[in-house]
Amino acid sequence: MAKITLKGNPCHTVGDLPEIGSRAPGFRLVNGDMREVTQENFKGKKKVLNIVPSLDTSVCAESTRRFNEKAAAMDGTVVLVISADLPFAQKRFCMAEGIENVIPLSTMRDRSFAREYGVLITDGPFEGLCARAVVVLDENDVVLHTQQVLEIAEEPDYDKALAAL
Repeated sequence: MAKITLKGNPCHTVGDLPEIGSRAPGFRLVNGDMREVTQENFKGKKKVLNIVPSLDTSVCAESTRRFNEKAAAMDGTVVLVISADLPFAQKRFCMAEGIENVIPLSTMRDRSFAREYGVLITDGPFEGLCARAVVVLDENDVVLHTQQVLEIAEEPDYDKALAAL
């Protein structure tokens, strides 16, 4: 269980991020067309999982914008922005912001992703949402890098995540 904070107030996650060198847990998420997406949809590609509570917050929106900018130059890599937002809201956000280089995915149908990746917040105002984290996977879904952002209101370390690729 990770001990994190939201604007200095303590809260917790259900577990810990996957260990570096381990095979990442599988996932089932929902895309903007309301279709189920699994890691098999991205087979053979490196993956940056930008996990956020909601695109409707300034820090989540900024991390999505920053990864969108950086993703444009990454061949063979996809950036997945994962939140509990409805796919309609994710799609609307990306269209309004001109975001084309990341793929927004929702945990709306199933919280197993959040549980398996250890990011499900178990208490506090954001209970039930994903904590802010970044997980980088190689083309075989082996974990190369993880960062549990300890203060939800802070941005992740983009450079370390991208250096892991």
